[in-house]
Amino acid sequence: MSQSSDTVEEFVPEASRQTAVDNRKSSYNHNKLRKRLRRLTGQAIADYNMIEDGDRVMVCLSGGKDSYTMLDILLHLQRSAPIQFEIIAVNLDQKQPGFPEHVLPEYLESLGVAYYVLERDTYSVVRSVIPEGKTTCGLCSRLRRGTLYGFAEEIGAQKIALGHHRDDIVETLFLNLFFGGKLKAMPPKLLSDDKKNVVIRPLAYCKESDIEAYANQEAYPIIPCNLCGSQENLQRVEVKRMLRDWEKQYPGRTETIFKSLANVSPSQLADRELFDFESLVVQRDDSQEPELPLIKTVSL
Repeated sequence: MSQSSDTVEEFVPEASRQTAVDNRKSSYNHNKLRKRLRRLTGQAIADYNMIEDGDRVMVCLSGGKDSYTMLDILLHLQRSAPIQFEIIAVNLDQKQPGFPEHVLPEYLESLGVAYYVLERDTYSVVRSVIPEGKTTCGLCSRLRRGTLYGFAEEIGAQKIALGHHRDDIVETLFLNLFFGGKLKAMPPKLLSDDKKNVVIRPLAYCKESDIEAYANQEAYPIIPCNLCGSQENLQRVEVKRMLRDWEKQYPGRTETIFKSLANVSPSQLADRELFDFESLVVQRDDSQEPELPLIKTVSL
């Protein structure tokens, strides 16, 4: 029997063909996004010498999109980097009501990643100190930071990796500017005040929208923060809204602001500790007496 000249594709339903096209396009975009995040993270690590050969890196996991993405990328870089470094994942269980304690251990065990879960009831401390309706982020972050810093020393971690991204850094700049009277943000690499810990932010060059898209595609088991994430009166929410509106009106503005943090001119600011304004003097050659210019007075 003769074979029909019709191609196989002609017998495939239109809906199925469209689905196949959409799947290929989605896969392409996802791979492109993954490569971009890995490239930017690798660039930030290299620019600030965040991770060195032999480092033990404590990767702090909150259960949010940022920390999941950070761990994913660091695990990839660990396999491909020209240096050797160790990754230890750490989660701080702050005893928030309804916190799903099984989610992160199950996820990390599926990856084969070494991890610790620290149990500290900072939730009760924050609730007992901060009045109802007031922002809890400040105290919560201080308690969390102190616990993680101390544990990093216990396990001998040279670096503490946090999941803050580019947008977090720019938002912090404006929070300090508007509400703190300070011109500072979050540095990609920070030595703690007691000089016992080095904090790194490998996602410093990554956009939040890219991280969010990547986390959605990877279907991470996201754990919401019920302690502070639901507070609608946060100053950070207002700053985030302002930057989002600016970005809509002037695309690329957030990136420009971020770049300014690495392009500082101390002499064009007003910090007397940062720049020696008092010693500014005119630099002239006084060996020759200058001739006074001839000035004519003209009456109109």
